[in-house]
Amino acid sequence: MKTALTIAYIIVSLWVIGAIIYHGRRPSRSISWVIAIIVLPFIGALLYYLFGMNRRKFKFFNSKEFQRRRRYHYEGDAKMEGTAPNFGVDTRKQRLSRLVSACSETRPTTGNTITVLQDGGETFNALFKAMEEAKESIHVQYYILERGALLDKMLELFQRKIAEGVVVRIIYDSFGSYRLRGRPKKKFRDIGVKIHPIMPIRLSNLLFSLNFRNHRKILVIDNKVAFTGGVNVSDKYIKHGSELGKWKDTHLKLEGPIVNDIHLVFLKDYFFASKKEDFKVEEHLCEQPTVGQVEAQVVAGGPDSNHPAIMYQYIGMMNQAEKSICIANPYFLPGEAFLQTLKIVALEGVEISLLIPKNSDSMAAKFAMFSQFEELLEVGVKIYMRSDFSHSKILIVDGDLVSIGSGNFDIRSFELNYEANILMYDKEINKEMKREFLGICEKADPITLERFRNRSVWLKFLEGLFKFFKPLL
Repeated sequence: MKTALTIAYIIVSLWVIGAIIYHGRRPSRSISWVIAIIVLPFIGALLYYLFGMNRRKFKFFNSKEFQRRRRYHYEGDAKMEGTAPNFGVDTRKQRLSRLVSACSETRPTTGNTITVLQDGGETFNALFKAMEEAKESIHVQYYILERGALLDKMLELFQRKIAEGVVVRIIYDSFGSYRLRGRPKKKFRDIGVKIHPIMPIRLSNLLFSLNFRNHRKILVIDNKVAFTGGVNVSDKYIKHGSELGKWKDTHLKLEGPIVNDIHLVFLKDYFFASKKEDFKVEEHLCEQPTVGQVEAQVVAGGPDSNHPAIMYQYIGMMNQAEKSICIANPYFLPGEAFLQTLKIVALEGVEISLLIPKNSDSMAAKFAMFSQFEELLEVGVKIYMRSDFSHSKILIVDGDLVSIGSGNFDIRSFELNYEANILMYDKEINKEMKREFLGICEKADPITLERFRNRSVWLKFLEGLFKFFKPLL
């Protein structure tokens, strides 16, 4: 029996390692999977089959549904009206906007008003106020719809709005919102909500869908006002429910031409999730009035995109930096290309600050994240640990570039998840965000190179161990 298992292990391992060599795109990620397969007999091979295979080369992303989804985007974009900003001689903004347009198939718009929401209470007050005022439609998309007081309040509000004639559509990630299955989902359907999971996890599509999640957070009301950012529908943003305390996060309220762009992201995801063609783009997108002066652009990417839009956006922003870069994120695991760019920019004299929470909801991610810090500290990157837990995904460059959204600084957001960021070319929002960022850094615990080098041998071992698995987290 032992001999048979050994032979089976060798055959399976060799077959999977061969698949890694043939289909792998990045050596660092391939090496991590080879180590996992050797260290975890059979389990490592199963994990690779579920999470590691490059399925872009398989027919899942060439299926009829995905092709229809892409055509839906192009047809909708052609009908949208907006005002293009005049960047004049600002070649930085010109280059960055062209890069995002090439990756995300969106264009920059002007005439917008964007409100930054920094607290869970502030965010949900604004969300519910806007939904209370809905006259025609409420479109909801979240990675996590978690059972609790907020979801109950949403259910009660939707019941009233549907009675008033408002159409409510919800799409959610079937993995992130796995507890919504069954009775909770039925409650929404019973009151008339059109609700669908995105890429539902079933045995028939498990191998093709489990590793690709929709991480976006979007709310659009009457195609007039929209919200997006990093906040999920979860009571952890309004209550102290764990040792991490009440979570912090950053969200945006959008008004103006950019509403069409973020709404189209929702519409094509809804079209894909519902597998129906019972509504037209023209019914939901319209020419938007000018309501402000903010220049902004939607950055939307996913595993079926031609280019990794979120990663290219972040690297493109850093390449435009002349004075400073501020990054806030709890899962800073960006991969080699991003790290090398960050180090090059630091060596050019740009002041770089990284803000992370002292405590984490993922110890594996925390150890892997810390494994990168020595090389960053050596080139002058300043790293701060805040005492509370912030789930925000923020990048601030110089005095006029800001990104806020759902995209983390990790491989999963760069290549495996559907994400949506808002890139803002705006001095006032930059000033507001940078003031908030630096204020938190002043109260945070700085990590110095000398102090970091003196950490315990055990911590260094754990960081080194989880560093191998960084591309998989």
